[in-house]
Amino acid sequence: MVLEQIDKNILSLAEQSDKDLENVYKEIDRVCMVNSNRILSAFIENKVSYTDFADINGYGNYDTGRDKLEAIFATVLGTEDSIVRPQIMSGTNAIYIAFTALLKPGDTLISITGQPYDSLQEMIGLSGDSTQSLKCSEIKYEQIDLLNNDFNYDDIKCRLSKKDVKLVEIQRSRGYSSRDSLTIEKIEKVIKEIRSVNKDVVIMVDNCYGELVEDKEPGHVGADIVVGSLMKNLGGGVASTGGYIAGNKDLIKMVADRLTAPGIGKDQGANFNLNNSFFKGVFLAPNAVKNALKTAIFAAYMLEKLGFDEVSPKYNEKRTDIIQTVGLKNKENLVKFAQGIQESSPVDSFVRVMPAPMPGYPFDEVMAAGAFTQGSTIELSADAPVVEPYTLYMQGGLTQEYGKLGIMLALSKINK
Repeated sequence: MVLEQIDKNILSLAEQSDKDLENVYKEIDRVCMVNSNRILSAFIENKVSYTDFADINGYGNYDTGRDKLEAIFATVLGTEDSIVRPQIMSGTNAIYIAFTALLKPGDTLISITGQPYDSLQEMIGLSGDSTQSLKCSEIKYEQIDLLNNDFNYDDIKCRLSKKDVKLVEIQRSRGYSSRDSLTIEKIEKVIKEIRSVNKDVVIMVDNCYGELVEDKEPGHVGADIVVGSLMKNLGGGVASTGGYIAGNKDLIKMVADRLTAPGIGKDQGANFNLNNSFFKGVFLAPNAVKNALKTAIFAAYMLEKLGFDEVSPKYNEKRTDIIQTVGLKNKENLVKFAQGIQESSPVDSFVRVMPAPMPGYPFDEVMAAGAFTQGSTIELSADAPVVEPYTLYMQGGLTQEYGKLGIMLALSKINK
């Protein structure tokens, strides 16, 4: 039994957390209700029917369920249109499709959140030698680093006033960096600043890990394109693959033509009998995100009380994504914590995770992910590059109870 393996002091501290975190959890419940209301209303407005779950194969013509699903995602994300497909295999894939649809040779892309996440660097051409990188397509790349965990507004306005930039990319989540993730409030402010000097540049937000954490999405505050994965928040732990790109109608048409072919656009694409799980996933997503957040908050509380001072966000700080980081001081603690998460997983609990090379990453990685869907990060998982300062990145938790058990087992493993 998992509970029998947990240190008694850990159990006692967990009981105290229920009292200390009561008000923090109430705010998470409030946001969940706001987002649940938006999603349920979208289902009703779009007249979702049982027949919309039909398996449409081959070319995928006349899939009314797909059309309704994409209308729902547009409503959820605050955009005019969206494309939601099993053919989009990940958030990275969604970003690449959007970039290659919207950028042409000679265009300039600027990241205003500094260096992008590891898996995007080869895509852009900052590393590797792929002939399909943006660099090899003669797309220019620049970046403006954050300043004290916020946008460098002066440099951004100065650069974008020249009006030769085609697309601005904002990475909402921190990735494998020490910076804070970016709130919707900050994203809204920087979009207004950009629009004060440049009305035409396309503003794209990588929304991975952030969906439904706040009561607004980037589309609600002016983002032109929003991208993400269904194996994260909006899949609700039900979708087994897929991704989305949402935004202005004219931009989504370009993206759809890139995904399929010009002249076909959004009108084709088999659903592989996944409509039901996609509808159910987004319907359950607010609750899945709520549980992932409560798991992260619980982890932060426990770690802080046990003396781990490099915890971000702190348990009582505002959150804009489901990621929780903790500096575990040394390689041994890092590996043991990850092993504890793996041992408490419903799938592959017997696997002993160890540092190993990982495609697309420059250092050995340790990854714990005993998930029903391979790579799902709305399910409890933890990963880290095995280098100083030995920071673990944890996310997910389909239910608060399973999340707590996993965290307590991992902490007990470190204590031993």
